[in-house]
Amino acid sequence: MAHPKSRISKQRKRKRRTHYKTPIPQLATCQTTGEKHLMHRAYKVDGNLYYNGKMIIQTDVEVEE
Repeated sequence: MAHPKSRISKQRKRKRRTHYKTPIPQLATCQTTGEKHLMHRAYKVDGNLYYNGKMIIQTDVEVEE
């Protein structure tokens, strides 16, 4: 069984892990609405839900006078 010969210090371990960073999220622009959104995610524009440039759920907004 593998067994470490000596313990790795916290500082040495953390130096090695400093290069692990979260990537910048990829943004896409919708061709129909022109709205910026995360890729492969549904997004709302004026209360309507869009995915892949197509309206999935349409919400009717009532105007009170």
